Amino acid sequence: MDQPLLRRMSVRGCCSYSTLKAWLPILSWLPRYKLRWLQMDLLAGLTVGLTTVPQVLAYAEVAGLPVQYGLYSAFMGGFIYTLLGTSKDVTLGPTAIMSLLCFSVVGGQPHRAVLLSLLCGLIQAVMALLRLGFLLDFISFPVIKGFTCAAAITIGFGQVKNILGVQGIPHQFFLEVYYTFYRIPEAKIGDVVLGLLCLSLLVMLMFMKTSLGSDDGPPYSRIARKLVWAVATMRNSLVVVAASFVAFSWDAYGYHVFTITGEISQGLPPFRPPPTSDTTANGTVVSFGEIVEGFGGGLAVIPFMGLLESIAIAKAFASQNDYRIDANQELLAIGVTNIMGSFVSGYPVTGSFGRTAVNSQTGVCTPAGGIITSVIVLLSLAFLMPAFYYIPKASLAAVIICAVAPMVDYHVVANMWRIRKLDLLPFVVTFLMSFWQVQYGIVGGVAVSGLLLLYNTARPKIKVSDHGALVMELSSGLSFPATEYLSHIIHTQALQASPPRSVVLDCSHVSTIDYTVISEIRDLLRQFKLRDVRLVFCGLQRSVQQVLLAADLQGLRYTDSVEAALQMESGNSIDD
Repeated sequence: MDQPLLRRMSVRGCCSYSTLKAWLPILSWLPRYKLRWLQMDLLAGLTVGLTTVPQVLAYAEVAGLPVQYGLYSAFMGGFIYTLLGTSKDVTLGPTAIMSLLCFSVVGGQPHRAVLLSLLCGLIQAVMALLRLGFLLDFISFPVIKGFTCAAAITIGFGQVKNILGVQGIPHQFFLEVYYTFYRIPEAKIGDVVLGLLCLSLLVMLMFMKTSLGSDDGPPYSRIARKLVWAVATMRNSLVVVAASFVAFSWDAYGYHVFTITGEISQGLPPFRPPPTSDTTANGTVVSFGEIVEGFGGGLAVIPFMGLLESIAIAKAFASQNDYRIDANQELLAIGVTNIMGSFVSGYPVTGSFGRTAVNSQTGVCTPAGGIITSVIVLLSLAFLMPAFYYIPKASLAAVIICAVAPMVDYHVVANMWRIRKLDLLPFVVTFLMSFWQVQYGIVGGVAVSGLLLLYNTARPKIKVSDHGALVMELSSGLSFPATEYLSHIIHTQALQASPPRSVVLDCSHVSTIDYTVISEIRDLLRQFKLRDVRLVFCGLQRSVQQVLLAADLQGLRYTDSVEAALQMESGNSIDD
């Protein structure tokens, strides 16, 4: 076989393997997997698993679904992300935000939540394949913060009814606030005491963990620090187990003083396609098209928010731990997870900040830690479901409240006020509208951010100075929405002046121009010629200069600098 053919075969094989590694990142780290990595991944997976189980049970309550659906949704991500994920730290599963969004769209109907997971996964996977991850860049930071703050308040206050032990409270936020306070006299003493005790323990353990990284914290010994860290990290599991034991003890003696989870389905979920139709309580069959129509804007908001939340987390921990991620590959991992999750009765999932932080702090080395976490969830489904019968709802409510409380970031308001007050507008719009309908808050915030962006594009800052001729410096790019504004400034300050003034247009910040801009420049050059004055361009970038020359504009003059343009105008140096 000749050498050129061998070389082509070698290159083709190399490219194929490189492409395969790009689509299956596991091939990048699995061949060099070490025993030490296995030890750290086992420890991290176990720790995250013990954190995951009580959290996802609680988040299923937020989604309005039976608690087992939290576990159904929590195990597929570990397996899929190990194959497709590019971050060693990220853990996929139910989160407070996604649970709230899911409830706002499907209203606690399990079959529709599962179908929503399939559709969201398909949208996310298609976005990944088409490399559309850049669309997430149009959701600004003020919109994200406004949404997360409002969502945290909505989710947190929604759990107050479980702390009080009252039922039948409306889910619409403003009605929920009213009826929660209205029915405080009906609160159950047992639930209130247990809920407040669980909250106190969780807050205390959280502050103990925080003090470990503080210079002002108590001087723990090395063994004590490890013990405190372990207890504080697994605080959710410990508090839920302790509360369940208390509920079981009182129930064994015939005192039913707590509102408990009650009967739930046991065993692993069946592997089957998600339902494409639904049947209402009165026997009416709802078709696939009607279900999708009922999802409305949520079918766009949920995939985007899932991607945004997970990629933001992945980027944050990649920066912290000095590695890089592939955003489009992350989209694919989340999309495939939601697609496969729908076959085991899961609802939409994304990256969890809290569990990812635990994963990172425990020293996880590869995404394989997620497999251990998934196995723990599966073992819980297979063997521990009867024990979940006695979990008090007040303890799950305490877990949720402590999980979402840090999301209320009031410092960001002061920072935006100090840096750029106008950013408060999309923040406030998103924040307030999210209390009406969560998805409307995001859409409203993105719309306001888009309008501000378009306004800045259509009204670029133009600095005008008088040097005999008027020098107009464009502080940003020049595109078609800005042409009318630029023309207005030139007409009012130069062409309509008495006598008319020549203009030097400093385009050093302009990198691209379009056909609309060329048409307006052609008209301006004609207007300047009629008034026997000049329009001179300076600081043109090569790409812009080539476009202007290709347009064959009559009377076009340009120089390298403002000084040269002013000399041209004064007649000292003329170079057309």
